[in-house]
Order: sequence, then C-alpha cells, then structure tokens
Amino acid sequence: MPKRIKFYLSIIVAIVALGGYFFQRYLGMDTQSYAALFLGATSIISMWIFPEVTTKKSPSSQAGSQ
Repeated sequence: MPKRIKFYLSIIVAIVALGGYFFQRYLGMDTQSYAALFLGATSIISMWIFPEVTTKKSPSSQAGSQ
C-alpha cells in the first residue's frame, strides 16, 4: 500500500478512535474509552509495521493455466 494512502488512513483511524474515546467518556465509561484509544493506536502501528500480503505467481502455476 502506498505511504500516502497509509498516511490518510492513519488520520481517519485516529479521528475515529478519538471520537470513540470522547463518546465513551461522555457516557461515563472510563475503561472502554481507554480501550478505544488503545485499539486505534494499535491499528495504526500495526498498519505501518507489518507488510502488506502479496501473492507471487510461480512459473509452474502459470504453465498449468494454459
């Protein structure tokens, strides 16, 4: 995934996590509000750390399709 898309997706996830945090705080659920922040941060970090899964076609699989 291009870095530009990752950057914009990270911003969207951060906004949603902060929205969830403030909404849970408004409802008086302190533990769940911290869980929303933690899950949002974990999602962003894992998107940048772990590589995207790609499949490579081997020559043997291409020969079998003919």
